[in-house]
Amino acid sequence: MGPRILRQKDAAEYIALKESTLEKLRCSGGGPRFVKLGARAIGYDIADLDLWIEERKRGSTSDTGRATPLRAAGLRGRRQT
Repeated sequence: MGPRILRQKDAAEYIALKESTLEKLRCSGGGPRFVKLGARAIGYDIADLDLWIEERKRGSTSDTGRATPLRAAGLRGRRQT
């Protein structure tokens, strides 16, 4: 069984981003949840990285990921009469 917590370099590689992008996301609050391991050490739980990736999956380029009234009602793609 591999490590459950990845350091920044390995976490960035795991989610296919550059380390600098992961740092910016961490500062802006848009990245995956992280663990403060020490004064200067940051880690990422693999489960949080997987969840972050899952939350970003889309069905099309126009899919914003936000629930629209039709999507929330389960009517997306159906004609309304």
